[in-house]
Amino acid sequence: MSNCESCMYFGYDEEFEEYYCEVNLDEDEMQKFLTDTFQGCPYYRLEDEYKTVRRQM
Repeated sequence: MSNCESCMYFGYDEEFEEYYCEVNLDEDEMQKFLTDTFQGCPYYRLEDEYKTVRRQM
């Protein structure tokens, strides 16, 4: 099970003032995302802003 808030594909739209998934989801996946039943997301990637820094060390 993944938490969308920590996913690198979870963006914020300032115009509409809402969060959204940046991955192109099909109709079934979008329904699960909108109803918070999207468990075990195959697109989930942890947003790790320090990943590049660790490689430079």
